[in-house]
Amino acid sequence: MQIITKVIRNMEKNTSCHQFCLEASRAVARHYRKSQLLRLAVHPEERLTASCIVFSRLRREIWMVGDCQCLIGSTTNGNTSPEFTYYDNPKPYEQELAEQRAAIINSSPLPHDHFLDNDTARAAIIPHMLETMQQQNKTYAVIDGFPVAEQHVKILTLDFQPWEIILASDGYPFLESTLQASEELLRQQCQQDPLNIGVFKATKAFARGNNSFDDRSYIRFKV
Repeated sequence: MQIITKVIRNMEKNTSCHQFCLEASRAVARHYRKSQLLRLAVHPEERLTASCIVFSRLRREIWMVGDCQCLIGSTTNGNTSPEFTYYDNPKPYEQELAEQRAAIINSSPLPHDHFLDNDTARAAIIPHMLETMQQQNKTYAVIDGFPVAEQHVKILTLDFQPWEIILASDGYPFLESTLQASEELLRQQCQQDPLNIGVFKATKAFARGNNSFDDRSYIRFKV
């Protein structure tokens, strides 16, 4: 995250998505030792890896590299509040693995509290998660120091009417038009389904005592 942040901070305002992917990958690659490269080429699970979502003000584009999400709202229909459209760019296989984990828990004779302290269902899907990571920057895109699979980068282009944009990481199971509302739904998820095996399914639970199950970022702005 820190490496990519520095790339974004220093890049030219007319940078294209392709140029950004190249420079971000090169920046991460510079942190690998040469002796690591052969191993990392066949072990993507050991790479420095991040998803990111970027708005280019000059190009009026949103770049979705990896599993991130956004809301784009317009008031052109005369409404006082924007009508938002939701977009995401999920990893393939992620939902399938989450379903497998939920099935393991729901079919287990152990009480659900057991999995909050010792998520053996997650442990059971870890080998499958590592298998899917072999497809990193093949069937899905991330920034990891190797060439980005740009065919899996989602680019959303905006016209020059006013827009409100919300960019977020996938740590919000339900993305809303305000941070407060998104945080409240996250709180409700933690209270009602801390294992994330119900309406919203994930490959991991809220660890006991935590108020989130994943990293989260949220920003809203107007253009």
